[in-house]
Amino acid sequence: MALSNSLFSGVSGLQNLQTMMDVIGDNISNVDTIGYKSSRVTFSDTFNNLIRSGTNATSTTGGTNSFQIGLGMKVNSIDRDWSQGTTETTNSSTDLALKGNGMFILKSNGSTYYSRAGAFTFDSDGKLVDSSGAVVQGKVANGAGEISTGIQDIKIDKSLKLPAIKSTSVSWSGNLQSSSPTIRTSISALTGNLKKEVPTSAQTYPTTAYDATDTANTNKTYNEDTISGKDGTKYTLRTWYTEDTTGAWTANYAVYDSTNATQVTLDAADTGTQALTFDSSDKCSTNSLTVKDASGNVNFDLNFASLTNLDASSSTATTINKGETESSITAAETIYDSLGNAHTLTLTFDHLDDGTWTWAATIPKADGTLDSPSSGKINFNSSGSILSIYQGTNQISTTPPEPTITFTPSNGSESQQMKLDFGSGTSGITQTSLTSQVAATSQNGSAAATLSNINIDQYGNIVGVFSNGNSSTLAQLMVATFTNTNGLTSVGNNLYSVAANSGEPVVAAPGETSGTTVQSDALEQSNVDLSSEFTKMIVAQRGFEANSKVITTADSMMQVITNLIR
Repeated sequence: MALSNSLFSGVSGLQNLQTMMDVIGDNISNVDTIGYKSSRVTFSDTFNNLIRSGTNATSTTGGTNSFQIGLGMKVNSIDRDWSQGTTETTNSSTDLALKGNGMFILKSNGSTYYSRAGAFTFDSDGKLVDSSGAVVQGKVANGAGEISTGIQDIKIDKSLKLPAIKSTSVSWSGNLQSSSPTIRTSISALTGNLKKEVPTSAQTYPTTAYDATDTANTNKTYNEDTISGKDGTKYTLRTWYTEDTTGAWTANYAVYDSTNATQVTLDAADTGTQALTFDSSDKCSTNSLTVKDASGNVNFDLNFASLTNLDASSSTATTINKGETESSITAAETIYDSLGNAHTLTLTFDHLDDGTWTWAATIPKADGTLDSPSSGKINFNSSGSILSIYQGTNQISTTPPEPTITFTPSNGSESQQMKLDFGSGTSGITQTSLTSQVAATSQNGSAAATLSNINIDQYGNIVGVFSNGNSSTLAQLMVATFTNTNGLTSVGNNLYSVAANSGEPVVAAPGETSGTTVQSDALEQSNVDLSSEFTKMIVAQRGFEANSKVITTADSMMQVITNLIR
């Protein structure tokens, strides 16, 4: 009987070490299987044959131990090693590797499976599937890019299009140089020569008589030049000269509105005339004078120093703001109408006065019209930030102040209102000593577009990139974690199913909640360690040899016993 026990013990060793080799062989065969998790075998002894029971100690004798002989060994467990495998970079955005304990969720023929293998592709219906056709599960976004709450097949329509979005807001940033020349006229210099002579009768230059009713200046009875007030309003400056019979010249001037029809009332002390005197070199020695109206909007110096009184023909002109050439600051941005057509919106800034600039929005005439008013003023405080903004003559009371212009395209698309966001503080348009430079930072419109590419981020968001450069979330992968991952049952094709001891799956989005993130353009490799497997193989081989030796030795001993009767 004893020898048969040793035989059976040896047989159990052979059988179970063969199981160990099966596991090792399976591991090695899957060394290149993506997402594969290696297995290991642990053994335990079987029931022991009780030869003699132990006894308790008495007052006169000590206790004795039990005598037991083992009956061999058995497989205790076959466990998977769920440690992270190495990551291999690929060139496919739908190749996904998981970092963490989560598993992909897939469905096939109505059954739910779980996997670490992320070699996915889109089939002809736009479903994200693995090599067996199982469909990856997640949440799908609606047309507004909002993720749904239910878990379903991830399906992406490759013919998806984004509708055109009309622009309703344009943001601007930059700087307007505080030392820039201003639009307003500050100096008007009368230049040229007034003939040196002693006429027999009074003379008027440029013609024989000044005619205030000749607003078109058809007969050229005065010189005319356009000047600007402090608020940018345009005026016409008229100048002419009269000479008496002593050869003394007088400069005459008047300011009219932009139509040259209505005369502007100047300061009460202003007569509109100035007698001219010349020095020995025939240069005008008359001091300049300040010309202004009652409101102060017209306010400039009239300078006579460039006039001469030479014995030559009379010829005069006016130089406005000599040495100061005001230059507009422009910035342009492409905006879109409701049909997705692009238009160029241009903003022009002009320096009116210290701390005050005008702004004006324009659209090419062929594109449509901007409703009035599409211009106004910006006032800056002493620190260079925006103090107030006016549209037309009305101060904008919203916070932050944002002018709103209305664009009516000429192509039949709907009229649209657009807010002009000039920012606030140092993040918007400022007025400092830095060089003038203004640009649009963003606008919220776009042309219609088709889906051109798909990216997947670390949180499992499947983001569609469209031909107009915009992107939109189309779906989000979900992952499942288990209390006991070793309780899952492998069903082949890198898939696992829930079993009695795995626990129910906890489904969550990749990120903090699940403790798992996604890496696109990558695959998780098998975590099989060949050096460890070969070492185990040697151990299994030596154990198998030792157990076979037990059998052959027991057989020899039984042979000796059977030969005793001879």
